[in-house]
Amino acid sequence: MSKSGNETVNKFFAAMQTGASAEEEMMALFHDDAVYIEPFTGKVRTHNGKIEIRTCMHDGWKYPLPDMRIEIDQLIVEGHEVFAQWTCYSPGLPGGFGKGENRFTLKDGLISRLETKILGPDQSR
Repeated sequence: MSKSGNETVNKFFAAMQTGASAEEEMMALFHDDAVYIEPFTGKVRTHNGKIEIRTCMHDGWKYPLPDMRIEIDQLIVEGHEVFAQWTCYSPGLPGGFGKGENRFTLKDGLISRLETKILGPDQSR
């Protein structure tokens, strides 16, 4: 992965962990026509373009997890795609943590597509 791609993924996770105060940093990581697919309302939703992605992020920031910390467990690079398995720690989560995977598609160092999946305890790539 290029240095800028690595920086993009690291900046994304840093902004996610920081929350609403990192809104501008987060949104600067996405192409204007990016697609974000996420399961955080209990069903998979697709957000097209920065305006919809920003709205989705705002909804999540309304109810932040207390004392949230995200650790990247594994990064796998395949061309312009980066697969990141992560663990999110917070006392607000069942058992104190949750696992997931992000699939980033990068173009010109920015996110053009991001798909997030929540993983069960026995799932891995």
